[in-house]
Amino acid sequence: MTKQLRLNAFDMNSAMHNSHGLWKHPENKRQDSYKDISYWTDLAKLLEKGKFDAIFFADVVGVYDVYQQSKAPSIKQAMQVPINDPALLVSAMASVTKHLSFAVTVSTTYEHPFSNARRFSTLDHLTNGRVAWNIVTSYLPNAARNFGLEGLIKHDERYDIADDYLDTSYKLWETSWEDDAIVNDRQADVYIDPDKVHEINHEGPYFKVEGPHLSEPSLQRTPVLFQAGTSARGRDFAAKHAECIFVGGPTPAKVKELVADLKTRVEAHGRKREDVLIFSFLSVIVAESKVDAEQKLEEYNQHWSSLAAKAQFGASGYDIAEFEDKDPDDIFSYDKPTEGGHYKAATLTKDNAKALTVGEALKRFDGITNQVIVGDPDHVAAEIQTLFTESDVDGFNLNHFVTPSDLEDFVSLVVPKLQASGIYKQDYAEGTFRKKLFPHLGNKLPDTHRAKSFKHEQALS
Repeated sequence: MTKQLRLNAFDMNSAMHNSHGLWKHPENKRQDSYKDISYWTDLAKLLEKGKFDAIFFADVVGVYDVYQQSKAPSIKQAMQVPINDPALLVSAMASVTKHLSFAVTVSTTYEHPFSNARRFSTLDHLTNGRVAWNIVTSYLPNAARNFGLEGLIKHDERYDIADDYLDTSYKLWETSWEDDAIVNDRQADVYIDPDKVHEINHEGPYFKVEGPHLSEPSLQRTPVLFQAGTSARGRDFAAKHAECIFVGGPTPAKVKELVADLKTRVEAHGRKREDVLIFSFLSVIVAESKVDAEQKLEEYNQHWSSLAAKAQFGASGYDIAEFEDKDPDDIFSYDKPTEGGHYKAATLTKDNAKALTVGEALKRFDGITNQVIVGDPDHVAAEIQTLFTESDVDGFNLNHFVTPSDLEDFVSLVVPKLQASGIYKQDYAEGTFRKKLFPHLGNKLPDTHRAKSFKHEQALS
């Protein structure tokens, strides 16, 4: 059987996501409509028409303020601000769809596991098991200060916190309530059997939670677990916990190396390779003809904001403004490590086959210049298939520059070509998100997953 391509739409509940400056494009409806629920329900119906597996909501809890040591560039260019809570969109979008799933980003550094567990149980109930959690540790200094800290917690310690956070969550979702705790027996005057509801009494290095979980078990119990981590510590965390892992790289060959490394790490944690899917990122500009697609790219670059792109790069912890007055022929390099996002820093250094000059590095911020497939439907579909095969991933998070027209074009022009090639589904399978992704598993996590290693504590009664 031909390996099937998985697709998620990569988005944010904000005026702009990663399409820097394109809020100015005359066809872009997002900046005016992201606060309107009908915008999101229409988008959900479009994505289900295109047989997308999920909409993947990125999120941040701070403003990018490293570039020029200021929040002004981000705010001026709507660089992921203003931004609203993505979890509050899910119920409405689920109500107009049957199969589309929803991955919601929540930080383990700033949210508490007890309340977060209830959030995801609630969403899993309301969507009939179509929810995933994208686990992040957060990399913005402003986010740390928003939650009362002096600055970012060190990179590796953020993953230590996340490990304890996940163990707490697993106990709430997997061990607090037995499957048949709800008896709903009117004659016996018993709605819940207290013998089948358990405290978790978790005491870890960072979290202490008595329990029990406030929500009864949902269809998936634990939501599908997504995570992206490029550093060695991040990859090991992903291999230990995640079911869907995001990787990025400058070439398909580099991505394939990361896929192989992650699968090896997965096995080292006693898990099966087939119980984890690997995703990468995909950017497409498509039109009926090559000329029209190239014209679209040119228009997009006319609206592009290098200011916003440089502000977003601040997630690395490095202020690219410090390089703007340097000799453009100097070799680009950092003089000290940061506690920011390692993957972002690597895009200008170790992710490249050769060292960039300062001029070459700065030019990367000037437009849509690389890793974008541009062309007519046949060309775009063929390039996606090549990328899919050569990188050995299981699917992609699809970026879009102008919303909703880019997604409308992808659904009408590219999806039929992918379906005709045999690598993309003609229709959805039935069931929960986990069952769709892993038909051999069903609704629940497999016994080899760490979540299944925890046992019931003493019953409440």
